[in-house]
Amino acid sequence: MKLIDRESEDFEAARVDRIFNRRLVDRQPTALVRPTTEDEIVAAVRLARTRGWQIAVRSGGHSWAQWSVRDDALVVDLGDYHELAYDEATAVVVVSPSTKGGAELAPYLAERGRFFVGGHCPTVGIGGFLLQGGQGWNARGWGWAAEYVMALDVVTAAGELLHCSAEENADLYWAARGAGPGFPGVVTRFHLQTLPLPRHVAHSVQGFHLDDFDAVMTWLHDLHATVADTVEIVALTKTDLQVAPGPILLVTALALVGDEAEAETALAPFRTNPVLDRAILTVDNEPTTFEAERGRQVEDNPEGHRWVVDNAWLSGTAEEVIPAMRRAYTTLPNQKAFTIWFSMAPLRGLPDMAFSVQSEIYLAAYVCWESPDDDDRCVSWLEGAMADLEPVTVGQYLGDSDLTRRQVRFMSDEAWERLQKVCAERDPDGVFVGYLAGPDGAANANHWE
Repeated sequence: MKLIDRESEDFEAARVDRIFNRRLVDRQPTALVRPTTEDEIVAAVRLARTRGWQIAVRSGGHSWAQWSVRDDALVVDLGDYHELAYDEATAVVVVSPSTKGGAELAPYLAERGRFFVGGHCPTVGIGGFLLQGGQGWNARGWGWAAEYVMALDVVTAAGELLHCSAEENADLYWAARGAGPGFPGVVTRFHLQTLPLPRHVAHSVQGFHLDDFDAVMTWLHDLHATVADTVEIVALTKTDLQVAPGPILLVTALALVGDEAEAETALAPFRTNPVLDRAILTVDNEPTTFEAERGRQVEDNPEGHRWVVDNAWLSGTAEEVIPAMRRAYTTLPNQKAFTIWFSMAPLRGLPDMAFSVQSEIYLAAYVCWESPDDDDRCVSWLEGAMADLEPVTVGQYLGDSDLTRRQVRFMSDEAWERLQKVCAERDPDGVFVGYLAGPDGAANANHWE
């Protein structure tokens, strides 16, 4: 295992290797390692302890805030560590953290007639995704991906390799499902319960001019909790020049069901849209595939771009929520930006895990561009859009956050207190860097309250 320090000629390339957001930060790690085996991961942790270094972990590199690029820390980059194995008797897949959920894990499972509720963007690694809770396919019906973590193997701050589950090292198992970058250890493998691959996938899509935003979103706000939980519901504003010269509002419903008849029943409520006659695009119960859906995700999340992203869990009446959303939806700063509204209604209860804040509506705005000259304008637009949402914001999801820019609650008070106790016991010396959240650390509180 090679140690790449600041004097190495390949340090700079390694520092930002596989970092998706190309609005790169200038934080300087002490060194990086790229273990290829579990034993080398253990050795890396023990090396850091010996030298008095903190540790940051990189799985897929998709963190918008670039959490793995940390000043004066040893970066344990898991990109060269690969493991993937399926047990037909239990339908459990064992997988290493840097594995890409859509590009690698999904086709591997599909060959076996199985499916995992991984992230929508195919190139996202499962490590950070699962540690943050895992907002995957049809979360409103199937739940959070972290709920399907049956066990995991962890290298602790003491350099010990532990198997963690509900029965064994339960404190780390609890923390691993929602603590995100605050988790006090390096996960070497996840043991994931898989699902049968849906036999039939169909979607309905409705596109509207932004003049119809209030009418469409008020109808959807009142409807979405009544739709079958086999349907993923997303409303988004994006620019699609094949449909219109400027941004449009799209209401999408993806049915993950057994057959065409079930899709017909599940998608029927979307025909009740009161302004459907004004739609500029209509797709009604049309068969699709996961491959096609993932292909659209790749188009919307291009490589090699600069990004700023933020999000909010929203709660309130349509009269309260729709006006607060308006800037985020109707004033996109460029043709590559998009904002999503993701249904979680009717809200499901959560198991006992660190992930503990959610609401019926998830909103996230994604802004990408190419020139550094646009940095200030794009960041300023997002700050304004998120400020408008504060009166109806419950909290946020770690996966689309940057706590250095905005402190928002992401965990219940009880879970936050419990996590501090787990970290104090498992990592009393602060070997793992924890949350990247400014000089005072993560507050787990809405900054405006």
